[in-house]
Amino acid sequence: MTQSSSIQSLFLKGPAGRLEALLNQGAPAATHAALVCHPHPLFGGTMHNKVVFHAMKALSGFGFPVLRFNFRGAGLSEGKHDEGRGEVEDAKTALRWLEERFHLPVVFAGFSFGAATGLRAACPDPHVDALIALGMPVRVDDRSYGYKFLSECTKPKLLVSGGHYQFGPRHELGQLAARVPEPKKLVIIEDADHFFSGHLAEMRRAIEEWVPKTVSSF
Repeated sequence: MTQSSSIQSLFLKGPAGRLEALLNQGAPAATHAALVCHPHPLFGGTMHNKVVFHAMKALSGFGFPVLRFNFRGAGLSEGKHDEGRGEVEDAKTALRWLEERFHLPVVFAGFSFGAATGLRAACPDPHVDALIALGMPVRVDDRSYGYKFLSECTKPKLLVSGGHYQFGPRHELGQLAARVPEPKKLVIIEDADHFFSGHLAEMRRAIEEWVPKTVSSF
C-alpha cells in the first residue's frame, strides 16, 4: 500500500454555512476517493476523533484521497446541530465536493453518528461504490435507530463493531445485518468497546482486508 502525507485544510459550502474539512491527498493514479464522517458532535465528536483518524489512514493507505469534515456546529463549521436531519445534507455536500473534485467513485466510511447519518446520504448516491459502518448505533437510551433504507441498498457493506459496544448489542446488530441485502460483511471485534479502545489496529485491519477484496477496479 502507498500513503500520502499531504493534508489540505479547506471549507466546503454547506447548506447551513461553511463546513470545516481536511483532505488527505491521494496518489495520482487513485482508483477511488473516500469520505469519513465523525461521531456525535454533542458528545465531543469531530473529524479528529481517533476512530475517524484510523479509518482515514486505512483508506489513504490505498492511495485514495480522503476527505474528513466537521458536521454543522462542530469545530469551525457554521450552523447548529440538527439532530441528524441537516447532517445528512452536510454529508451530501461532502460527497458532491469529492465527486466534482476527483471524478472518482467513492468509498464511504462513518463512525457511530457519522455512520447512521452518512449512510443515508451515501446509499442512494450513484457515485458511491462501497460503504463502511464503524460502531453503528442500533439502540441508544431506549431509542432505536431506523435503518429501513438499508433494505434497498445493494452496495457492498462492511459493518465493524465492538463486542462490548453498549449501543450496538451483538444480537441486535446481527439481526440488522441479516436484514440487509448482500454483499455484506459483519466483523465483531471481541473485547472492544464503542471507541475500539485498545483495538484500533484491529478495526483498521478489518478495513484494509475488506477494501481490496470488495471495491471494483482496485
